[in-house]
Amino acid sequence: MRSYWERYKFHSLFIKIFIVMLISIVAVAVASSWTTVRMSEKLFMETFSITNSKVINQIKSNFETFHYSIVTATNNTQLSGTIKSFLTEEDSNSLRVLRTYYNMTVQMKKIQSTLDSYQVGIKIMGKNGRSYSTNTNNLLISDEELQKYDLTRSTLAEPKRLMYQYYEKQDGSSRQQGVIVASKALMERTTEDIYGTLYFSILEQDFRTFYASFVSNGNDVAILNKDGLIVSSNRSELMGQRADDLLQMAKEIDDRGLDYKNMEFQGTDSILIADYLPSYDFYIVNLIDKKTALGHMFNGKMVVLICSAIVIVALIVVFLISRRLTRSLTLLTRQMSKITQRGFHNYITVTGSFEFQELGHAYNYMLDELNDYVEQLVKTQKEQRHAELAALQHQINPHFLYNTLASVKFLVQQGSQEKAVHTIHALISMLQNALSNVSESITVTQELENLKSYVFINHVRYGERIRVNFFISPDCMDFHLPKLIIQPFIENAFFHAFTQKSEGYIHVLISQDAGGLLCEVVDNGDGMDTGEPGGALSGPAGRRQLFTGIGIKNVHDRLVLMYGEEYGITIKSVMGEGTAVQIRLPLITGQN
Repeated sequence: MRSYWERYKFHSLFIKIFIVMLISIVAVAVASSWTTVRMSEKLFMETFSITNSKVINQIKSNFETFHYSIVTATNNTQLSGTIKSFLTEEDSNSLRVLRTYYNMTVQMKKIQSTLDSYQVGIKIMGKNGRSYSTNTNNLLISDEELQKYDLTRSTLAEPKRLMYQYYEKQDGSSRQQGVIVASKALMERTTEDIYGTLYFSILEQDFRTFYASFVSNGNDVAILNKDGLIVSSNRSELMGQRADDLLQMAKEIDDRGLDYKNMEFQGTDSILIADYLPSYDFYIVNLIDKKTALGHMFNGKMVVLICSAIVIVALIVVFLISRRLTRSLTLLTRQMSKITQRGFHNYITVTGSFEFQELGHAYNYMLDELNDYVEQLVKTQKEQRHAELAALQHQINPHFLYNTLASVKFLVQQGSQEKAVHTIHALISMLQNALSNVSESITVTQELENLKSYVFINHVRYGERIRVNFFISPDCMDFHLPKLIIQPFIENAFFHAFTQKSEGYIHVLISQDAGGLLCEVVDNGDGMDTGEPGGALSGPAGRRQLFTGIGIKNVHDRLVLMYGEEYGITIKSVMGEGTAVQIRLPLITGQN
């Protein structure tokens, strides 16, 4: 037992490394596979839902086309004096009745011709007890029963509305067969007296043709009325059933503007896409079976086999490499185990074979180097910290880069490639001026190019409600000024000067004044309370210090430190009228 413990003690490093690697490889393989599958499923479902949303729109278009035909036929019926006469006059003269009937049938055939592309039956009933039908197979019910039926009661309750309702009839084999009925009360245009009722009937199997070409296995469509009754579906077992859960989900999708919802329908994990048909007061519901949809995408057994093979190969490689690497360390550990380690100054005695001596010398040399390295590292880190702080002052705000690239992406998606190219060129120009040029100062020409690029990018991102104009004296173009000295003030005006005003302008002016270079940024924005009489403020103070990277005080102190007390920043502002920032610099003709 003791001998086994001794062997384990000197091989414990190898055993621990192998166990850790075993757990890590298995965990990474499982996590990666699970994450990849879930992300792929999510991407697939989102893409699938987008595609099916377009299909829903196409189905909706088919229904609206049919509805337009029904509306046209309804209007023609209401405008027909012949049909009105047939439904209102009394049976006083047989010849006149026959003439009226003949004229009415001619008129109804014309109206029926507008619906020839659909298997629609038309029925009219008048207050005088007369009726006429163009297709008796769709609505197998007597006139007396129809007068008392919910179809007619609902129609007469809302006489001005063309409504769609569901009706079930008995076919020859005593099976229920669904019929979609569009009904409208016929009214006098002046008195609004009801003189008849108009019915358009279409069998559910014909109604189903509007979407039949868009369904497949695991991809079903159901039409629900406002009560949650399924009035049409490619799945015949759903016909006539109440589906309150589907109706609730469909209303939630429509009210909240969602793309889709996940739900369990009749024990099946499904994705639901829905849209509202206001003309029908129906909901189109698209049910997608997740298992069926994803079954074409993933082969679960194959994924498991591939992952298992990768894990086994990785474990074999890890075992061989770990064993080879730890063998020499195990031998060295036997020697080093006799020495108490007390820090970087505890060296081991070099004994043994050439390999052990090399390792021992290397270990001792490492301690010497490590002591020197620690001292150098402390010094280097201090110097590096100062260098990083200085470099940070010249970095462009990462949010600006992110938002700019996001705007470019949006432009590309919208098809504005040319504008996207101009935006990228402007960003490249800004990056070149800010990062490539390591000089502390640049010419007015370079600064102007940088400012125009910045303004162009902001116009792309936020629109052109804030106009920017540049007024640069030609004799100032070759003078030098500190890099990025004007841009923070333009940025401040863009984002904080027009919170109350919807539009305005920013003027950038550069000219010579009293032997110096005067740079001004003037806006007609909201203005600010400087706390000084007349709205004037000199020096580093100021209440709107909302700049990227550095504030007004830092900019002012930087100018005073570089050029003297007579140079710096002056701010004049009046509430409601705007703000003027003046930056006074010396005339510099060469690069500092």
